Amino acid sequence: MELFDLKGQVAMVTGSGSGIGQAIAIGLAEAGADVACFGHLSSGGLNGTADRIRALGRRALTFEGSVTSAADLMEAVDLTEKELGSLGIAVNNAGIGAGGDAETLPLENWQRVYDVNVTGVFLSCQAQARVMLPRKRGSIINIASMSGSIVNRDLKQADYNSSKAAVIHLSKSLAMEWIDRGVRVNSISPGYTLTPMNRRAEVADQVKIFERDTPMGRLAAPEEMVGPAVFLSSRASSFVTGIDLVVDGGFVCW
Repeated sequence: MELFDLKGQVAMVTGSGSGIGQAIAIGLAEAGADVACFGHLSSGGLNGTADRIRALGRRALTFEGSVTSAADLMEAVDLTEKELGSLGIAVNNAGIGAGGDAETLPLENWQRVYDVNVTGVFLSCQAQARVMLPRKRGSIINIASMSGSIVNRDLKQADYNSSKAAVIHLSKSLAMEWIDRGVRVNSISPGYTLTPMNRRAEVADQVKIFERDTPMGRLAAPEEMVGPAVFLSSRASSFVTGIDLVVDGGFVCW
């Protein structure tokens, strides 16, 4: 459908070397967009994402950097505009997991989570909006988590939960600040998802509990975040801004 067609669009996806970020980057290309992939090159995943995008006949760009660096992000946006064209879609997926007993959690652990999950998302939005706002056009999508709305049973992760809650409210705040300047900002909150982290043998028992507690009885595949991302990137969501789209198999209903 033309409403969901992203042909002629240029997108940037942070944390696109694996998991949800990789699936979304490839999914945006499947919908017609050219995609700049931002993240770490060390594991080879970023280049793998770009190769799969090019195999679809779309253009791809890789940029190694950190979302905690405003300079890296601005350089990546500038390179994207130079090599691919005007940036119109941004998906800010880069983030880290965390956890531990709140009463003994080291300050440096807390700060690292907030540096990446909150400040990193803010700096990404800032760099992307710098080119979108003058053109009065763009869609920014921040990847949060259902953990930003609920507290996961039996998981001690006050740092992670609160950081994702911050992403949700940051997205709403930016949406309202930029609402009359043509840039839409929304967030997606995935539920438990079968990312590489959840495929490790040592967490197999925990994954079974996640499946049991999810009303649909299973974890999401990373590819199941593609549809929501394409929707929020496309003309199909032209009147949608400031929402948190929860994609959790019904988890937050119970």
